Order: sequence, then structure tokens, then C-alpha cells
Amino acid sequence: MVSYILISLLSILLGGAAGFFVRILTAKNRLNSAENRAELILREAKLEAESKKKELLLEAKTFLIQERENFEKQTNERRIELQKLEKRIIQKEEQYERRLDEFEKKERVIRDREKSLNEKENDINKLHKKWKEELEKVSGLSSEQAKEILKKELEDQAKQESQIFVNKIEEEAKRTATKKSRDILVTTIQRMASEVTSEVTTSSVSLPNDEMKGRIIGREGRNIRTLETLIGVDIIIDDTPEAVVISCFDPVRREIAKAALTRLITDGRIHPGRIEEVITKVVNEFNETIYDEGEKAVLNLNIVGIPAEGIINIGRLHYRTSYGQNVLLHAIEVAKLSGALAAELGGNVTLAKRAGLLHDIGKGSAMDGESSHTEAGYELAKKMGESPVVLNAIQSHHGDVAPNCIESIIVQIADAVSASRPGARRESIENYIKRLEKLENIAESYEGVERAFAIQAGREIRVLLNNSTTNDNDAENLAKDVAKRIETELNYPGKIKVTVIRESRFVEYAR
Repeated sequence: MVSYILISLLSILLGGAAGFFVRILTAKNRLNSAENRAELILREAKLEAESKKKELLLEAKTFLIQERENFEKQTNERRIELQKLEKRIIQKEEQYERRLDEFEKKERVIRDREKSLNEKENDINKLHKKWKEELEKVSGLSSEQAKEILKKELEDQAKQESQIFVNKIEEEAKRTATKKSRDILVTTIQRMASEVTSEVTTSSVSLPNDEMKGRIIGREGRNIRTLETLIGVDIIIDDTPEAVVISCFDPVRREIAKAALTRLITDGRIHPGRIEEVITKVVNEFNETIYDEGEKAVLNLNIVGIPAEGIINIGRLHYRTSYGQNVLLHAIEVAKLSGALAAELGGNVTLAKRAGLLHDIGKGSAMDGESSHTEAGYELAKKMGESPVVLNAIQSHHGDVAPNCIESIIVQIADAVSASRPGARRESIENYIKRLEKLENIAESYEGVERAFAIQAGREIRVLLNNSTTNDNDAENLAKDVAKRIETELNYPGKIKVTVIRESRFVEYAR
């Protein structure tokens, strides 16, 4: 049994040893095989690397050759261009040298001519002096005496021509009837005054027929009295066919009266009860329109925080004009200009725009007051709680007080620009008459002037001199002096003609 066990253990040990040796041999074979494959791969990699190296070297040589050829080509082209440019520069230098030579030749010629002209001028001066001395010897007169004689002859000739001209004017004036001239002058003045006044203080309402005038007046005038009392206007019914005129210095009341009267004429029912009803309705509509116009202006300028009272007074400017310029449009324009100027000058854009819009707000609130629109606007803006900057801009935009901030100065500038730009305003009849009076006063301030008349709508002034205390030289000098004073003291469009008339009249009666 023990021997059997020993034999078994021995067999197991021998088998294990044999297996171990077999695995060792197998591992050695695999190792040798792997080394052989590695050497093979290494040889193939070296061969491939050598091949790639040769290809890269070949490509690099080819690229270098091509780059060298391109560089040589570009260098040749640049060399050709430089040669051409050099050739052109040389040609221009040659041209400049030729021109310089020509200029030098011309300069020498000019110097020679100038020298020759100077010599000739000296010769002429000598001859002139010599001739003058000979003339004085021959005539027995000096040059000053000859000038006086010539001047007197010219004066006599001018007097004769002026006398003929004056006689011709007198003959033409006698052909014109004095009454006709007066009628034309009065009619022209009346028409001009009517047109200017109607543009500012009146409105016209068309009627379907003249019978409607009686219905507007009503029994014992009750209808027209109701209209005038409720609205506060004057309704003028005259001989003008199929029209009545509404007169009032408040443009809002005038427009309300026009709208109410137009609505009553269209409806046909005209009696005190209906008149009151229509006026109430129209007033409510106008109040809505006024608020809408004010709100539209505020929204357009993106100004916030203005109370309802301020918006209403801004809207009232829609119905106001100043020298033909709509005040609301003027205020909006001033606000926009003020904002733009403030942005350029580093001021407060928001305050500048606000002050620009509100600078004339007093014109919407002080229609019936005695205070100026700047004072009324200041009080209203103060009541609205506006800032000191806005209050100062309102007070100072016409120079009533001194501006104390850049925004106030900006509003002054913007107001002047908006009002004085071409076409913004037209001259009022009052300023027109003042300008004509100033023209006449300037001329009449000189000694020897009898009368002065501004004619041709202020484009000409005629000055009549006293013949006994003045002469023609005085008349000529006076015309120049008056023209210079007008240029200095007055502002006017176009030009003004100054005509000075001095005449002699001799009247005798044959009895």
C-alpha cells in the first residue's frame, strides 16, 4: 500500500516536472518568435522611414525650386516696374527743368517790361507836368482855377437839367386829380388795416342768404345779445353780403363763437335756449380739443410731470398767434431747439426742453390780464411747482430778469432763432408804421430839410430841401448821410432808396 502511494506521488511529481519543462520550452519558442517579429517590424519601419524621408526631401527641394522661380519672377517684374517709374521720374524732372527755364525767361521778360513801363511812366509824368505848365502859361490860369471854372459849368448844367426835370414832374402832377389821389390813398390804407386786423382779431362766417342775418339778430336783438353775452365776443352784421364778422381779441372765444354760429346756421333753429345749448356743447368740445393739443405737445416732446392745468394752458396756445406764427408750434420748436443746444453745450436736456415748451405758457393764461405773458407764465409755472431753472427761463427769455443758468440762456437763443428765422413771422402793422416814422424822423433831423415822406411801403424815402438855405452839394451829401444812418440804425429787408429833391420855383402873376 505504501509503495503504491509512493509510486503515485512519484508519478505525479514526474508528470508535473515534465509539464513544467514543456511550458518552459513553449514560452521560449514564443519569446523567440516575438523577437523575430519585432526585428521584422523594426526593419520594415526603418525602411518605410527612409522612404518617407526621401519623399519629404524631394518635396522640399521641389517647393524650394518653385519658390525660387516665383521670387525671381516677381523680382524681375518689380525691377521692370522700377525701371519704368525711374524713367517717368526722369522725364518729369526734364519737364520741370524745361518749365523752370521758361518761367525764368518769362520773369526776365516781365522785369524788362516793368522797367520799360516805369521809364515810360516817368516820361509821361514829365510830359504831363510840362503840358500842364504850358497850358497854365497859355491860358493864364492855374490848375485850381481851371477846376473851379469847370466845376461851375457842370453845376450850371446840372441846375438846368434839374429845373427841366422838376418842371416835367410838376406838369405830370397837374394832370392827376387831387381828389382821386386822396381816394386811392385812403382806400389803400383802409384795406391794409382791415386785412391786418382781420388776421389777428376777427373771423368771418359765411351765410346761406341775407335772410339769415335777421334770424341771427332775433326779435329785438335777443339772439345776438345771447351769443355775445355767453361767449364774450362782438358779432358785426353790416352790409357785407352773406357774411357776418366775429370780433374778439381772445382767439379761443372767437373760434368758439365761429363754431357755434356755424352750427346754429346749419341747424336752422336759432333762439336763446338753442343758442345756450349749442354753446355749451361747443365749449365742451373745445375744452377737449385744447387738452388734446396740450397733451399731444407734451407727449411729442416726451415731457412728464406737467399737471392738467399746465396741459390746458399749453393747449390754448394752439389758438394763439404772434406776428402770424402759431404760438404752440413756436413753443414746440423752441423746446426741440433748446434740447438740441443743451445736448451740444453740456446743459440739462430735460430741463431745457421743459423750459422751452413752457416759456410762452403765459400767453395761454393772461389773455385778459394786464400783466405781461412772462409774468403770467412765471406765476402759473410757480403754481405748478416747476423748478427754479424753468422759472428763471420763463422770466428771462425776453430780458425782464437776468438768466442765472445755462438752460435759461439756451431758451433765449432758441426763442430768438425760432422767431427770427425766414418766414416764421410777419411784421405787424404797428411795427410797420413805426419803421416808416423812424425813416421820416431820420431825414427830418438834418438842417435844411423841409419835409420827408416814406413811400413805396418803406422802400423809398423822399426828402425835400429848402432851396434858399442849401445848395446841390448839400443835397448830395445829405443823401449819403441819410443812407448811412438808415443802414446803421434800422433793420429792414432789401434796400431803401434815398431821394433828395432841391428845387427853385419862381412865380409871378400878370395883372
